[in-house]
Amino acid sequence: MANLKSLAKDTAIYGLSSIIGRFLNYLLVPLYTYVINASSGGYGVVTNLYAYTALLLVILTYGMETTFFRFANKSEEDPNKVYSTILTSVLTTSVLFVALVLLFIKPLSGAMGYSDHPDYIWTMAMTVAIDAFQCIPYSYLRYKKRPLKFAALKLGFIFLNILLNLTYFVFLPKLGLNPWGIYDNGIQVGWVFYINLFCTAFMTVFFIPELKGFKYGFDWSLMKRMLSYSWPILVLGIAGILNQTASQIIFPYVYKGADGAAQLGIYGACIKIAMIMAMITQAFRYAYEPFVFGSSSERDSKETYAKAMKYFIIFTLLAFLCVIGYMDVLKYIIGADYRVGLKVVPVVMAAEIMMGIYFNLSFWYKLIDQTLWGALFSGIGCLVLFAINFIFIPEAGYMACAWAGVGGYGTAMLLSYFVGQKKYRIDYPLKDIAVYTVAAALLYAGMVLANKYLGSWAALGVNTVLILLFCALIVKRDLPLSSLPVVGKYFRK
Repeated sequence: MANLKSLAKDTAIYGLSSIIGRFLNYLLVPLYTYVINASSGGYGVVTNLYAYTALLLVILTYGMETTFFRFANKSEEDPNKVYSTILTSVLTTSVLFVALVLLFIKPLSGAMGYSDHPDYIWTMAMTVAIDAFQCIPYSYLRYKKRPLKFAALKLGFIFLNILLNLTYFVFLPKLGLNPWGIYDNGIQVGWVFYINLFCTAFMTVFFIPELKGFKYGFDWSLMKRMLSYSWPILVLGIAGILNQTASQIIFPYVYKGADGAAQLGIYGACIKIAMIMAMITQAFRYAYEPFVFGSSSERDSKETYAKAMKYFIIFTLLAFLCVIGYMDVLKYIIGADYRVGLKVVPVVMAAEIMMGIYFNLSFWYKLIDQTLWGALFSGIGCLVLFAINFIFIPEAGYMACAWAGVGGYGTAMLLSYFVGQKKYRIDYPLKDIAVYTVAAALLYAGMVLANKYLGSWAALGVNTVLILLFCALIVKRDLPLSSLPVVGKYFRK
């Protein structure tokens, strides 16, 4: 129980920074969607290129975040040597990547459909290279159990990014200023990428304490062992991120209509509302990885993992109901001409829940050093996603992208569960999980009916009652009020 409390504490800190950060980033969504018309396709460009960025970040870190935790927690390894070797390796590959992009910038930008804007491509490349390097110091902060600095840096980047975006897209135009002629051709979507590059590079300054105080070196023998562990994680990561981003990458090439960029922009804007699930999953992951590897030798670790899975599912289902229940409020996050795509939100959220469950399940093969299984599961899930996208996007448009995520994550989740129960059995509380899942499904159906047949205010009232019913179920079954800190004393007998 003490371990679970430690996990909850770290998850709360990581989660608070993640949720606040995502919320602040949401300020950019209305900014972009109110300033950039859906028909222009500008937000589609942002969606498309950030999908490439997410994929490249996985490739350029090549599983070294998880590998760092695994090897730094091995008694026979020197954590500083592990850190130094990984840091040197990722820095080298990131620099080589930028050099190759700059060398082949013209054919590369043409192949991606941006021959008129090669600056978008090299800006993206530099940003993701710096991001990849920073992932290792961020992992070091997690290893050292320093969630406060981790959270501060994440939030600092977001505040700076928002401030500069507001300056370019709102403040300077309102004041009628045009420094250095930056508005000679109107407001340009490319500044989204320029600002991101500046903010990412600037944050490197704050990692100076994590980049000194130890002896730099590169142990090739150690690196070979780490690569043998990490390459399946790389394949797993590529397949996993493709499950999240492949639709945005594929869409412009497969969609038949002439308004492909506009449609992709609508999809990209609407899934931002669904990303509250990604916040919870990411916060849980930041705390869970070092927790799992640090407690794997304890006798009750499997029971702890099972309980963690149950609570993860409970609170993601609660988040799902809250988003659906207050959709009439949350829809104002995006501009009016983007709201036609809100129907993708529940589907994308369901896919994110499956992804979170799959992430929780994934530790069985990491703990027994058989990460090839993860690559296999994610690869199969990715093939399912690709198939759905290529078959259905031409006719169904971006709805195919949403359902492709469900197909891909659902496949990987089921495969990991059934194989995992044979290789590293964990007795998950399936009965409890089923009760909560069925209850959430019934309440969701009630919300759909309320939203369809009642006015906005009446529907919000009904949905609030339904959310409170789910909370009551949680309190009754798994979180009695007497167990809560401070207020719990008023409910104890």
